[in-house]
Amino acid sequence: MPQTGALMQPSSYAALPPQFYTRLRPTPVARPRLIQFNRALAAHLGLDLDTADADTLATIFSGNALLPGADPIATAYAGHQFGHFVPQLGDGRAILLGEVRDLAGVSREIQLKGSGRTPYSRNGDGRAALGPVLREYVLSEAMHAMAIPATRALAAVLSGEGVVREQRLPGAILTRVAASHVRVGTFQFFASRGDVEATRRLADYVIDRLYPQARSADMPYLALLQAVVERQAFLIAHWMNVGFIHGVMNTDNMALSGETIDFGPCAFMDSYDPATVYSSIDSFGRYAFANQPRIAQWNLARFAETLLPIFAGSPERALELAGEAVSAFSPRYEEHWLAGVRRKLGLAEAEPGDRDLARDLLAAMHANQADFTLTFRGLAEAQELPADPAVRRLFADPAAYDHWALKWRARLERETPPPSVRAEAMGAVNPLFIPRNHRVEQAINAAIEREDFSPFVELLSVVTRPYQPANALVAYTNPPQPEERVLQTFCGT
Repeated sequence: MPQTGALMQPSSYAALPPQFYTRLRPTPVARPRLIQFNRALAAHLGLDLDTADADTLATIFSGNALLPGADPIATAYAGHQFGHFVPQLGDGRAILLGEVRDLAGVSREIQLKGSGRTPYSRNGDGRAALGPVLREYVLSEAMHAMAIPATRALAAVLSGEGVVREQRLPGAILTRVAASHVRVGTFQFFASRGDVEATRRLADYVIDRLYPQARSADMPYLALLQAVVERQAFLIAHWMNVGFIHGVMNTDNMALSGETIDFGPCAFMDSYDPATVYSSIDSFGRYAFANQPRIAQWNLARFAETLLPIFAGSPERALELAGEAVSAFSPRYEEHWLAGVRRKLGLAEAEPGDRDLARDLLAAMHANQADFTLTFRGLAEAQELPADPAVRRLFADPAAYDHWALKWRARLERETPPPSVRAEAMGAVNPLFIPRNHRVEQAINAAIEREDFSPFVELLSVVTRPYQPANALVAYTNPPQPEERVLQTFCGT
């Protein structure tokens, strides 16, 4: 392949024993063609690819050629899928190429998704369809732009080969970047086999890579659990504060790094409804919007179970300590959620009634089919106005909003920042542009049906600047018309 100057190191995960992974190369594809390359992210990762042309990038990020230093592996893991334990899952269509150290000195893993069969593919083809690749690219970059921890999208490439799902679709490969791809399910893989030593090795690896401060604690593995609980409380609160629905919060989709991972049937809600479900396979609403904090805590309990054999002290004491750590999720989540919603409402100072004020707004939004994103953005824009006509119009019964707004404005009178300062602060946390589900689907359909990637490129440009008003792009703020609504999203497998 052409010299790019880009350097990579083998993944530090490959230093673990052989049962943790399988070493193999991506399966070559027929006619790779570059769809999108995230040059800003590549530069931050220290990848010297500025002079690489589209064909070279397609060759690299399809897996047909490897960057110098890459040592590709597929990792093993298990997981609870919709509450049912599956003892062996693993990277069935993903291959971890290696690591780079970014400009901030942080080690990042680079992984291909859709790169061919592995020993963990079971009956799958190891490939990805174009639609899920574009969805993950847009959604993950939108999350990053909103300062929500998430894996990043580095490249998307057409494979030049079809994949068969319900129908034959164009194949594609996503390159994603994460601090770590270790999941709760990775620990479950070894714990379910009674391999205590492997569990200990994995815990030591995660501590060294992600939570080095835990090493100096009296009980490092308890400190690891506590740190992961805190990261997840922070993450899920941020999801809830922007109306994000993951869709498949299986334990194999919960990253120990606290990053949002595996953007399958995920979506942002339009009208606020805590029971919102998009995933076509979530028949009973297990992963509905309002259930996400509870499910996160359930997943953390499963993680804690894997660590019990390596905790110090008696089994009874280990169980007690693990229970206390997992129980801490709820109050920590509430604190993060309330801090976030205070910022969204323009409340710089804490008062005891703030939680009720926020929940009253959500209840009124639910009863009146108010758009989640536009309601909060409208509050930011109403700071310097005597009335809130734009927000009122979002409510089926505007009087319901008026009743709440009286309490909100009375609460704001006790705040010290002037309205202009408050409006600016609210505008920085209440996005104007989100990847509306109907817009994502429109971009995907244009790419699949006409090989027209311009809607995808424009949507990506919009959602990666979520707080910046732009008159020319105002249509992207609009909720879907009835005929545009997309009520189901689908996994890529």
